[in-house]
Amino acid sequence: MSISFELPVAVEEQLRRDHADLDVVAKEAALVELYRQGRISQHQLGLSLDKSRCEVEELLKRHNVTEDLYTAEQVAEQITILRRLLISQTNVDLTP
Repeated sequence: MSISFELPVAVEEQLRRDHADLDVVAKEAALVELYRQGRISQHQLGLSLDKSRCEVEELLKRHNVTEDLYTAEQVAEQITILRRLLISQTNVDLTP
């Protein structure tokens, strides 16, 4: 699929000076924004940009996309759940 849009000449010239491949920059930006909005998955983002999972994670960091990261409270909740599960499976108390 091909998408194009017009820019004022001066803006295009400036952007092309700053970015070797403006088409790639625009494609990445559009797809990252769709991911940020929840319209495509991280897997779809990687497929669309021909990037591995690690490369996609690095790209998202460069674009300051962190919505899918756990909060401290969520991590603590997951630890509590895992401890309870482990205790119920092994009858070992792992309370700190």
